[in-house]
Amino acid sequence: MLPYTDLDKLSEVARQAFDAANTAREEALSLSRELVRTSANSIRATHRAHSEQARALLERADELARSLIVYRERRPDIFFTGYVQDSLKEFAEARSVYALVGGEPVPDAEELDIPWAPYLNGLGEAVGELRRHCLDLLREGKTPRAQETLEAMDSIYSVLVTIDYPDALTGGLRRTTDMVRGILERTRADLTTAVIQGRLASDMARLSSQFDAFRRE
Repeated sequence: MLPYTDLDKLSEVARQAFDAANTAREEALSLSRELVRTSANSIRATHRAHSEQARALLERADELARSLIVYRERRPDIFFTGYVQDSLKEFAEARSVYALVGGEPVPDAEELDIPWAPYLNGLGEAVGELRRHCLDLLREGKTPRAQETLEAMDSIYSVLVTIDYPDALTGGLRRTTDMVRGILERTRADLTTAVIQGRLASDMARLSSQFDAFRRE
């Protein structure tokens, strides 16, 4: 049995360790919440074509992500918690959406200096935002650009479907991939319908013009 005085010392050391861990946890939680919020606002600005605002928000998101990445070496017990990994996923999604909508190269996990699991899940969730962008383009009559967006979505799915590892390693990527497949199928159907309707409208306009010309004769 440990002497009473040793137990007092043990108790003090344990409290100090937990105090340090709790402080680090609160800091990481605050950074994670701000990163999620900033990433979401960046995606919103991207959809609204507010490029400068979206870029400024992404610059802030970069800073927040770098502050969290420090925990990978300093406090891995905190870095690999769900809320930190989720915030990095949102960050990867925001960076991917901005790049894909703007026609820029998509940065990979190594460029962003984040783990591959949250990166790939963020890339997968970006497909949902690309569907929204694709539908906006269809409403604006920009069918060719909508087709390019669908191709980008298909390319992302082609990458995700090749990553066949346990969910414990990928952060539940299989579920994300299934979600992406469903979004891709719905978007392809919407685009196909829009293309067919566009061709039908063009054919009707052409026939109407020919009929008017025939009547004038």
